[in-house]
Amino acid sequence: MIEETVTARLERAHLLDHPTTPLLWVVLDEAVLRRKTGGPVVMAEALWHMAELIRKHRVIVQVLPFSAGGHAAMISALKLMAFTDAPSLAYIEGPEMGLLEDGPAIVARHALAYDLVGASALSPQDSLALIESVAEDYAHEDQP
Repeated sequence: MIEETVTARLERAHLLDHPTTPLLWVVLDEAVLRRKTGGPVVMAEALWHMAELIRKHRVIVQVLPFSAGGHAAMISALKLMAFTDAPSLAYIEGPEMGLLEDGPAIVARHALAYDLVGASALSPQDSLALIESVAEDYAHEDQP
């Protein structure tokens, strides 16, 4: 099961290189960068890859720094999806379930929460600088 999940995730990652990929704009909590998963080499490689995607303009990333404190989207992961030919959707993901919302008022509330979090986050340029700095820290962590 884990192997299938990893394979599927790697296949989805290639979608970011396709010229017709929709815009992906992400606000990441700084904890995502700092919580070591898989060791320093894995973290450095993952962050360098993220930086490369940002530099290729395939994604926009903003980092919500620890200094921002609590925020409107702390409870769960949120995905907002806007379409040219269909109503917008909000997908709220929890530990054991996900909820897809299509009601305009509910989607608007989630969009406002996202906007408030984004307003507290670093700019895309400052976020890229932080991502590269943290990657560099991980890359040198095992060196004497």
